[in-house]
Amino acid sequence: MADRTAPLGIEELHALVAGGEIDTVVLAFPDMQGRLQGKRFAARFFLDEVLEHGTEGCNYLLAVDTEMNTVDGYEMSSWDRGYGDFAMHPDLSTLRRVPWNEGTAMLIADLAWNDGSPVVAAPRQILRRQLDRLAELGYTAQVGTELEFIVFRDTYEQAWDAGYRGLTPANQYNIDYSVLGTGRIEPLLRRIRNEMAGAGLTVESAKGECNPGQHEIAFKYDEALVTCDQHAVYKTGAKEIAAQEGVSLTFMAKYNEREGNSCHIHLSLAGPDGTNAMAGSADDPDGMSPLMRHFLAGQLAALRDFALLYAPHINSYKRFQPGSFAPTAVAWGHDNRTCALRVVGHGRSLRFENRLPGGDVNPHLAVAGLVAAGLHGIEQELELPGACPGNAYAADYAHVPTTLREAAELWENSPIAKAAFGDEVVAHYRNMARVELEAFDAAVTDWELRRSFERM
Repeated sequence: MADRTAPLGIEELHALVAGGEIDTVVLAFPDMQGRLQGKRFAARFFLDEVLEHGTEGCNYLLAVDTEMNTVDGYEMSSWDRGYGDFAMHPDLSTLRRVPWNEGTAMLIADLAWNDGSPVVAAPRQILRRQLDRLAELGYTAQVGTELEFIVFRDTYEQAWDAGYRGLTPANQYNIDYSVLGTGRIEPLLRRIRNEMAGAGLTVESAKGECNPGQHEIAFKYDEALVTCDQHAVYKTGAKEIAAQEGVSLTFMAKYNEREGNSCHIHLSLAGPDGTNAMAGSADDPDGMSPLMRHFLAGQLAALRDFALLYAPHINSYKRFQPGSFAPTAVAWGHDNRTCALRVVGHGRSLRFENRLPGGDVNPHLAVAGLVAAGLHGIEQELELPGACPGNAYAADYAHVPTTLREAAELWENSPIAKAAFGDEVVAHYRNMARVELEAFDAAVTDWELRRSFERM
């Protein structure tokens, strides 16, 4: 019997389509928000036409806000430019089954202009460029993402109609590590785990978290681009499975005043021989190689400048509260969850964890930021300061940005960002932040209504 969990090859896809087992192929790419955008094709048409030539998508897909409104300020796409197309070319290495949609396979697309040049502001291309820079030094990035979500008993339609207020969480109390708590919704968690395995992801575990209804499913690390693609597939698939089960879940960074949804990102470097290049000798301080010390120093040096890549939305910054397990200090420590950067593992498992990103992060952009920051540390041979030995919340360290406005200004004026990503990418994502800020500044919130309707 064929292995239904293995990634698909193109010859196998031909056979599955001919046998009637696959009738639909999804071709999609991660947009600025990390969402998958694309098309569903009749499988036979995909094989006959799209596989070789690709397809087209309106270039406004990288120049809209979260609500899909057309907005100004983007150089690559506008009314003045006519909102033309870019090409979507399937990456055959990403071909996989989609077990939660019957008869469906999926591929991730790379974006290019009509002349064949890459769309440099596309998140996947931004990550590829940084990984290529790393490869020139002989290293590959190994990455794992830990993504939290909150499950509600309400459907997505009921949640919409309720204005996302007064929803019923799947658990009524803190179930961090509770087997009983996860058992309450094990049918949903089991289906997500098993069907992600069927899509080619390697599942590790599921556990409860602190906020009522909050859970985490963890997957094994892989090469950076593979992990980020799988992260995007997982987020879309988990929502689709939840909808099919008559519930809803959210990855937003801060749903309420309790614990937010994090997305801790672990990164290590493999050398040309495949061994962990971050592991030092017995004589190296903290067990870290000189390469890791420079790489980690680069994380500290660029962390504030790159906060926009790790925390891309207004809501993202509401996670950063003292004593919340979300970081406030630009500091590193050994297995210290009060720091923005946590060094964990030993020997071949040695790595660091960036604790800034929330569940709303675009993984391709965040990992591009981690790699670019590390390369800055290597190129400048930055020295790593001492580890934080205690409570970083109470220590005298630089503070992570507290608002999207602050992060956007740091990003826009960062010589590190401009050197690593180029002026076009910096301007593109600065404009994304501007659009969100202007929309929020014009909105009247529930908080304002409660405080002002009668009493002002």
